[in-house]
Amino acid sequence: MNHFIYHNPVKVYFGKDQLCHLGEELSKYGKRVLLTYGGGSIKKIGLYDKVVNEIKKSGLELYELSGIQPNPRIDSVRKGAQICKDMKIDVLLAVGGGSVLDATKYMAAGACVDFDPWDFFSKCAPIEKALPVITIPTLAATGSEMNDGGVISNPETKEKIGRSSPRLFPKVSFLDPTNTFTVNSYHTACGSVDIMSHIIEVYFTPEPDLYMLDTFMEGLMRTVIKYAPIALKEPDNYEARANLMWTSSWAINGFIDGGKQHEWSCHSMEHELSAIYDITHGLGLAILTPRWLEYCLDENTVGKYYQFGTNVFGIDPKIEPMTVARKSIDMLSEFFFDTLGLESTFSKIGIQEEDFSFMAKRACGGKIIKGFKPLGQKDIEEIFKMCL
Repeated sequence: MNHFIYHNPVKVYFGKDQLCHLGEELSKYGKRVLLTYGGGSIKKIGLYDKVVNEIKKSGLELYELSGIQPNPRIDSVRKGAQICKDMKIDVLLAVGGGSVLDATKYMAAGACVDFDPWDFFSKCAPIEKALPVITIPTLAATGSEMNDGGVISNPETKEKIGRSSPRLFPKVSFLDPTNTFTVNSYHTACGSVDIMSHIIEVYFTPEPDLYMLDTFMEGLMRTVIKYAPIALKEPDNYEARANLMWTSSWAINGFIDGGKQHEWSCHSMEHELSAIYDITHGLGLAILTPRWLEYCLDENTVGKYYQFGTNVFGIDPKIEPMTVARKSIDMLSEFFFDTLGLESTFSKIGIQEEDFSFMAKRACGGKIIKGFKPLGQKDIEEIFKMCL
């Protein structure tokens, strides 16, 4: 294993009735607050009123930016960054799903530069400073509330690009599982797949790992497999929602990396799908992941699948490893498509073969994704065909 440094500075308030601390936390960073959110669901569930009340009780000045869309657009980032500059915003408060949180992080960075925020992605412009961000997630999925990354889409160029920087860690996050009670079954399912994918992308890598981290990741995956179906059947089941929410945070806060060098093959491929077709990220990952695992399975990689099948899905360890491996892929597919009820093929969601070559080339940057199994353009095209 490789040596590593782990540092996560995010302060988390977890559980019910923690918003009483919101005003004091915002006040640490100034007086002027920009509240960002999406299409208005936070108003329907009463969260908006609670947040605004806490802000006003603390004597803070409130500004708002709503309408942040799924697969967040660079236009929202530009608007937010400009508001921050014009209104001299001190701190940003993101309330919503991962798209709201991701966009807000880059508003915070964009407020501190004099160039177009898209340069952070298209030109890899340095992120040297960002305004403080506090988050209140309303969906268990992206883990943005406890990490330093985000993914932004540009509809004009049909690109969706991820980036991270230590300056983008939220200062504080308020994780209340009750805020996810009204998430519908589709987005609960897609969020659960996103959590699973964040773990699988790290778990299935060619480098040897710490046994401790492997068992930790296996426990996280078993948690999703156990509680996602309960959340679908009982949307207001606190135990289920709490387990999914905390698993979401720990799936992608850097802890499970353990110094491993890894490239996220499925995420690279899926970003091209949602960049062009604007599909839900978790849905794209659900369709891609089992086919990617099937494509990468061979005599050299089978050991990790055997470990996955026996430790996550409880397959009999006495069964021959290659059989366990194939069964583990089948069981993951059953979980995504039968238990969670997501569509299983590209053809069912309108993704066309004519775009495969273009998407595959951009997914690998015309080179090789050096992931669990190295993937070039032709490899990715084959995986796309398996998804039809």
